[in-house]
Amino acid sequence: MATAVPVERDAVARAFPSPPVEVPLPGVTLHRTGALDLLAAGVGPARAAASTAAALTAAALDGTPYGLVVSAGIAGGFLPDAPLGSLVVADDIVAADLGAETTDGFLPVTELGFGTVSHRPPESLVRELVAATGARAGTVLTISTVTGSAARAAELRARHPRAVAEAMEGFGVAEAAAAHGTPVVEVRAVSNPVGPRDRAAWRIGDALTALSEGFGKLAPVWESWESA
Repeated sequence: MATAVPVERDAVARAFPSPPVEVPLPGVTLHRTGALDLLAAGVGPARAAASTAAALTAAALDGTPYGLVVSAGIAGGFLPDAPLGSLVVADDIVAADLGAETTDGFLPVTELGFGTVSHRPPESLVRELVAATGARAGTVLTISTVTGSAARAAELRARHPRAVAEAMEGFGVAEAAAAHGTPVVEVRAVSNPVGPRDRAAWRIGDALTALSEGFGKLAPVWESWESA
């Protein structure tokens, strides 16, 4: 069984019209649609990790562990690689601001001698998702503070040249999945460019539509993954 862990639960649920069954868990409610188990994980990596861990732990204790975790939602896209309304799939889920600032620049926590800053989804699954949706594969950054300037966007792109998008939950979801030994993937629809905050340029509605349409094409991918 696969579980989706989107911030925008309703957008993904529209792709799976079965009426959901609500299952209360500590701090979060699981929505069972028949095709996927969905939960609104919350904003930020810590909340997303806690919510995902609750679902994974409950399933494991019930003797029905999940075979896959999907972090889904909207994101800021790095132009021109990820234009507004496009889909991206992470082939690397990276914590972009987990570390320390130094006089020589930012150091990821791994260079301080502990922790991890990256989780890689299964390559074969990423390829199948890209083929099914036409999404762009690349690094999706997890940040705790949304980028709001051209300078910050340039800094992130310089440190992560394969970055296609930034969001706030993927790494937290991936950390929870890794603790259970469960594969993880991140799917995002681009609602705004990474850089100066210009709300007039945001296309959240278009991104949610793209996310719903993308998930509507993915049922065969989930089914083949579960049966593999």
